[in-house]
Amino acid sequence: MGNYIYHANFGGHHVHFGKMIYANFGLTLVDDTHIYVGDNTMFGPNVVVATAGHPILPELREKGYQYNSPVDIGKNCWIGAGVIIVPGITIGDNVVVGAGSIVTKDLPSNVIAIGNPCKVIREVNDQDKEYYFKNRKIGEDFKEYK
Repeated sequence: MGNYIYHANFGGHHVHFGKMIYANFGLTLVDDTHIYVGDNTMFGPNVVVATAGHPILPELREKGYQYNSPVDIGKNCWIGAGVIIVPGITIGDNVVVGAGSIVTKDLPSNVIAIGNPCKVIREVNDQDKEYYFKNRKIGEDFKEYK
């Protein structure tokens, strides 16, 4: 893991990181229950992963009701800047979640998803094997970051 600051309700006690996790600044982990993150996953700045929620019914909130539901993020994911992941979400392997998205439903593996609410816009495809960003070809001007 890089040199970063993250915040967690339980000091990360319920956070389970795989190998080679990268987290930019401002990662917030509401770890009232378990958060699982697979190997080689990256978090952009100011991402929130929440496992705690409160009921819709006002009378239950008045009584202090809270529920907790784990979040599971697969391997090789890129969670963009400012993403919010709500309780109970599963994100598959090799997923890119676009900046500013609010993930309210599970995401399958090998997709790119974006929006509020976050929706799959396409699968990872052959073009992604040729271009790493817009019209920039892999191998021509791509510099590996180490």
